[in-house]
Formats: sequence, C-alpha cells, structure tokens
Amino acid sequence: MSNQLSSQGNSLILCYYANVSHQIQVVRIGNIPNWYFERVMFPGQRMMFEAWPEAVLEIHTGAVASAILSDKIPCYVLRVIEEINADEVRDEAEDEAQVRAVEQYAVCA
Repeated sequence: MSNQLSSQGNSLILCYYANVSHQIQVVRIGNIPNWYFERVMFPGQRMMFEAWPEAVLEIHTGAVASAILSDKIPCYVLRVIEEINADEVRDEAEDEAQVRAVEQYAVCA
C-alpha cells in the first residue's frame, strides 16, 4: 500500500453497483494512484465494494476486447446509506437510559 493510500486512513465508503444492462460490463476504478480495482459484471449482476469517496467507477460496455467507456460514476454517488429500524433506535434509547440510571445510582451510592 502506498503512503498516499495509508494517509487517507479509514475513509473508505461502502458502495453498490448493479449491471442493469443486457451486456457484459467491465467496471474499474482508475483515478486512484497505486490502487487497482476491476471487475467483469454480467447482466443483472450486483456487487458491493469499498472505495474512497473521490474514486470514479468507469463502466465499459461491449465485448471485452472492444469495450467502450459508457459511463463514469463518482463512488460517493454509489454510497450505501444504512437504514435504521425504528425498533433499533428505541432499543438503543432504552439501553442509554439504563446506563444513565446505573451511573446516577453509582454517583449517589
């Protein structure tokens, strides 16, 4: 790993891409120095991957030998945003309330 990549720390984001076309695609990230990412995607195939927010996913469509660059998508656009279930939020709030109650009891004792 290069110094440039290690200096970026843990800023990787989780991304999602789906090949919704009827053609084989080659997807790659080429704008991050000293980092290689390239995958063959079949029609209907989906993938999750980690990348830096400034990375750009290039979509090459057509036969592998004569593929044309058909799209460029910034990875921050492909970022997966985790949905939070209301029950999980309620459970976390109850847990925090219990911790506060224990802390208050410990202070009073």
